[in-house]
Amino acid sequence: MIRKARRTDIASILDMTTRCSNHMISNGIYQWNALYPNKTSFENDLKRNELYVLENENKIMGCIVISNLMDAEYTAVSWLTPNSNNLYIHRLAVLPRHQGKGYAQQLMGFAETFALEHHYASIRLDTFSQNTRNQIFYELRGYKRLGSIYFPKQSADPFYCYELIL
Repeated sequence: MIRKARRTDIASILDMTTRCSNHMISNGIYQWNALYPNKTSFENDLKRNELYVLENENKIMGCIVISNLMDAEYTAVSWLTPNSNNLYIHRLAVLPRHQGKGYAQQLMGFAETFALEHHYASIRLDTFSQNTRNQIFYELRGYKRLGSIYFPKQSADPFYCYELIL
């Protein structure tokens, strides 16, 4: 079941994203670190009603942020659609021991259905240039790779931007 997150979910979400970060680092992917994602990010997502969790047997297995706010880093990207009616995906995560079970597919399917039902023109996101697994995941869903952006607090390597026209 996918539902809006509650304040009481924040600790579980932080534990999950820490596990994800450690898992990526152990595989040589320095996408997330001690600075990101953080409690403040998730609390802000919660306040804006943009944070969702995937539960299985009353345990949080994954999360996703579905936002209509465009981050400043995205302004330099040559998007496929105008910057007026788009959704942005952030902080998609699935507990490492439950990856490969289709939970990320469920979360992205939920976001895509949400976007269609609310008549958005496209969905935009970014993923780390060194995370080829994520790149393949999004490309198989029909997302088109566009420009690169940088988050210096996370990595010196770029993040690739993707867009799916709905």
